[in-house]
Amino acid sequence: MNGSNTALPAAPKKGGVKKIVITVLLISVGLHVAAGVIAGIIVVARYFAAPPAEFKAARDVRLPAKKREQRMNMASFDAAAPKPTFSDRMQSTRPTAFSLPEVPAMPVDQILPMDASSIISDQVASAADTQGLGASTGALAGGSGGFGGKGLSFLGVDSNGQRILLMVDISGTVVNKAAKAGISPEKLREELITLINKLPITSRFSIIQYAGNYKPFSKELVPASQPNKTLALDWIRNEWVTGGGIQVSKKTVASPSGFIGVLQAAAAMNPDAVFIITDGSYKSKVHTSGIPWDEIRKVSDQLKDSDGRRTKINVIAFEAGDEDLKQLKRMSQSSGGNLREMK
Repeated sequence: MNGSNTALPAAPKKGGVKKIVITVLLISVGLHVAAGVIAGIIVVARYFAAPPAEFKAARDVRLPAKKREQRMNMASFDAAAPKPTFSDRMQSTRPTAFSLPEVPAMPVDQILPMDASSIISDQVASAADTQGLGASTGALAGGSGGFGGKGLSFLGVDSNGQRILLMVDISGTVVNKAAKAGISPEKLREELITLINKLPITSRFSIIQYAGNYKPFSKELVPASQPNKTLALDWIRNEWVTGGGIQVSKKTVASPSGFIGVLQAAAAMNPDAVFIITDGSYKSKVHTSGIPWDEIRKVSDQLKDSDGRRTKINVIAFEAGDEDLKQLKRMSQSSGGNLREMK
């Protein structure tokens, strides 16, 4: 018995177990308190932290240039003429033992002051309306088929503008009536060529010949630069239809509605002045007995320039009927244009 005795572990005291439990509870509470404090610091720190950077694309607002002032400046530039240069050589009446060399050629016209009176007079006159004295006088001075000092004249019809569209009816009836009035197809082409040659570089232009279908020189108004003028003159000389109808091809546009389709094409170009050569008789595949004038006026009222102003409709009418002539006058006068009847 004495040899097999083993040592048994001592039973823990009740007070030691209690201390361990309390210690564990205090540590747990402390950890929770520390976690709460840290979370509170993080929440509060968000209010004092700098907001994140945001990148936004601001809209670029650009004000367009004043077109009126720009047009006046361009008109004065076109009208300004260089001053005469000095061509006299340096001379001396005093005898000398040697001769002076000739003065080399100098671009004196580039350093002469500009005459302000010519610019002011041109700007003031260009601000006048077509029915003012300045505009009408300039247009008459330009003659048939060209620009005068202040306006434009074609076949005796005066107008003004910088976006010019010529609409020529080349149907057989119009060609015959025009020939009776002294305007043969060759004469008409000469007038067109003269007009195009006199267009200033600041203007835009195009041409449409129509007879049921239509054939435009360009789908939009092109600048009156020398290359474009050359292309237009070649088009008039080589591709102009002398009479009859216009067959549908790659270079023509089919228009079942006839003249209404031509007016719609003109409205898409936004001209500020158009010249229409016609006899006032319009038919189409849709209206075989004649297109109602109410429909024609409805489309013609839609012709406006790039600024939303009404396009001036100028008409050259050849032997138009009484009712057709009345409607043509109404259409041109309501737009601020002019009409000339030729017989």
